[in-house]
Amino acid sequence: MATNFPLNRKLRMALVGGGQGAFIGRVHATAAVLDNRAALVAGCLSSDAARAKASAPDYDIPENRAYTSITELVQKEKALPADQRVDFVSVATPNHTHFEIAKTAAEAGLNVICDKPMTFDLKQAEELAEVVSKSGVVFAVSHNYTGYPMVRQVREMILAGELGEINAIRSNYIQGWLRTRLESSDQKQAAWRTDPKKSGAAGCFGDIATHAYNLGRYMTGLLPSEISCHLKTFEQGRALDDYGTALIKFENGAFGCVTASQISHGRENDLFIEIDGTKGAIQWRQEDPNTLVFRQNGQPHKLYTRNGGPYIGSLSAASCRLPSGHPEAFFEAFANVYRSAYDNMILRAEGKPFEKVDTIYPNVNDGVEGMYFIQQAVESSKQGGTWLPLKHPLARR
Repeated sequence: MATNFPLNRKLRMALVGGGQGAFIGRVHATAAVLDNRAALVAGCLSSDAARAKASAPDYDIPENRAYTSITELVQKEKALPADQRVDFVSVATPNHTHFEIAKTAAEAGLNVICDKPMTFDLKQAEELAEVVSKSGVVFAVSHNYTGYPMVRQVREMILAGELGEINAIRSNYIQGWLRTRLESSDQKQAAWRTDPKKSGAAGCFGDIATHAYNLGRYMTGLLPSEISCHLKTFEQGRALDDYGTALIKFENGAFGCVTASQISHGRENDLFIEIDGTKGAIQWRQEDPNTLVFRQNGQPHKLYTRNGGPYIGSLSAASCRLPSGHPEAFFEAFANVYRSAYDNMILRAEGKPFEKVDTIYPNVNDGVEGMYFIQQAVESSKQGGTWLPLKHPLARR
């Protein structure tokens, strides 16, 4: 569906998911248009036809482009003139629906931005990667924390050797909202996340540990080799894990630790990471995202701030929208993933080559690796924490 002419317009977006009662769909819709480079023009906002239609006015989607299935969306959008049909589909639905939606869109030549984890299981992820390769579409996975300026600052510092050889990564994602069996009250977000038929093989580890693991991989570029994991369900009667810890060996000899919890009292969305190198160490916390601590023995701790001065790298600076001292956070980080993907979507629309593997944004390869992480973590836990391989053939630095 490349147009082969210069793109001098906004990209056109279709949202799948995000209907009444949803959370992440609205985040996708907000982030996608933050930089005025895209417009939401169509959608399939719910698997329930009536809710899909009723939700459309909330997004200013016209009735004739408020679809009731991904099949209808693709068929009717492809029937439109090239200067009207959508350029990409954003998938903001429960895990078990991602594969069919993303596959249908990609096979139709539509670019895709998919929520994480990318699919229900590894087999689906690997098949989707093949579809993306054959279709040539731009495919991004919304590991949104990679969009924070300070996260990208760490990536630049590590790649430049400022931390020296990386020895250890401690990445944690701690929440408390599932301390009780909230799913028993039919709370929508809790219900599908704790249902193995919708969430997949893991609960807490599939939902948030994947973010913690991806964050360390994104910052350091280290390739993993093995994993040993222990998962546990503390809330009696819950079908999936709500707590877990994984130890990871990396190919360079470094050790990693990923801990995730959804049953820790008083914890809201505490994703935090520490990385130790031979020349220095860093610490970053998502609930205080605009600052980064850099430590070296015998020296005062250094506090890096978002857009704070000449010591900020070019990638980090380009990820900022406001002057220093004006906080940027979740929506802006999410939008940075979109913005990076847009650059490649425009190149594709103009018929120009674009990078498919070594991208700033998480791509389909990262999505496959995330599913491999979940699979191996669950299997290791079943085997009492035995060490299992963790490097997937599609893993990228």
